[in-house]
Amino acid sequence: MRITGTGMLGIILLFALTLSGVLWCCPTYKVYSKEQDGRAALAEAQSSRQIAVLEAKARLESAKMLADAEVVRAEGAARANRILQDSLGGPDGYLRYLQIQAIDSKEASLIYVPTEGGLPLLESGRLTSRAPAPGN
Repeated sequence: MRITGTGMLGIILLFALTLSGVLWCCPTYKVYSKEQDGRAALAEAQSSRQIAVLEAKARLESAKMLADAEVVRAEGAARANRILQDSLGGPDGYLRYLQIQAIDSKEASLIYVPTEGGLPLLESGRLTSRAPAPGN
């Protein structure tokens, strides 16, 4: 099989057209590819921003609900304290009750109780050793 001059010219022309098409398409494809990459990055950034906004809204809603629950708990505790205080004869009786509860919950071997003057009786002599002082 022999290639004639016209066939050779056709092959060269086909090669030249293919090469020019590749040379024209490569930059165009690169621009198209970069544009698509940019759109994808923009879509990802928008999605990330929406996720961050939704997470912040969820945290805000959670904080508001926790605050409401704390207010309800505090109101309940205040009502319970008021009922106890009223049933124990006022604030002094309630404080005495709390003092007794604190003493009951301790596992101490020594408890100091304030006297009428508000000062505790100290037993400093009880804690010192009974040995005679040197030189006596």
